[in-house]
Amino acid sequence: MSDLRRMPNLSALRAFEAAARHQNFSRAAEELHLTHGAISHQVRGLEQELGLALFERKGRQVRVTEEGARFAATLARALGEIASAAEALRQRGQNLRLTVSSVPSFAARWLAPRLGQFIERHPEIEVVLQASSHLQDLAREGIDVGIRWGRGRYPGLMAERLMGDVYYPVVSPHYRGGQLPVSPEELAQATLLRSNEPWLPWFRAAGLDLPEPSGGVMFEDLSMLIRSAVDGDGVALVRHVVARQEIAAGQLRRLFGISVPSPDDYYFVTPPGAAAKPQVRAFREWLDAELAAFGAADLT
Repeated sequence: MSDLRRMPNLSALRAFEAAARHQNFSRAAEELHLTHGAISHQVRGLEQELGLALFERKGRQVRVTEEGARFAATLARALGEIASAAEALRQRGQNLRLTVSSVPSFAARWLAPRLGQFIERHPEIEVVLQASSHLQDLAREGIDVGIRWGRGRYPGLMAERLMGDVYYPVVSPHYRGGQLPVSPEELAQATLLRSNEPWLPWFRAAGLDLPEPSGGVMFEDLSMLIRSAVDGDGVALVRHVVARQEIAAGQLRRLFGISVPSPDDYYFVTPPGAAAKPQVRAFREWLDAELAAFGAADLT
């Protein structure tokens, strides 16, 4: 067992880990509410204690060394476990707190409208819902659950696939005065709305030899894309999960009956140890039931 008396100063370790993560002493100072000079002093002291350089320095520019990067990764895991353990102690004797970070389109269009049911079932749990597409350090940010859209590669985190999704084109029933495309070939003369999701896979599935649309607005957020389609601005390629409510309400009409599976999936992501929290277990059980009722099994 290691001699804890020989462990470097915890403040110096925190300063180094933040500086390595940001590759910048000033940003580390902002995060830890210290000065640039204090971060630099603590890192140099740690380097002297360890007997090797942890950063390569060129003026005010710094870059973590290979040994430093490995050490910083170890520190990040250890500090994350400490933060999780401290949070668990804070919650004893208090209402349970559940912080969920979800990609914005899923949070706004699928999760938020259903959360009231979870709160009614679990009044002892206080839910904080954050909308974010960034891959935060969930443990350091105090986030219990992340719902992410991607390929499931989230180093240092536990990730379980929730469901897939499919893409298909939709249009407002009022687009061009109700003169809607009746065959995929007619999309060559339609206004195609653009997002980060390419049209080409759907074109191939429909047997079309069309180029990827260019020009016009590029919608980064699917909610804005759907809003533009509802307003009759053009034909949008959407994910079923986030567009279903407008289709059910008659605000959008699905075209042609051809869909393509997305290469990405929705994932349930937790920091180490968070999955065992009672509020996280309760949320996962409720979420699984909601997904089953939604028909997620059909979204391969």
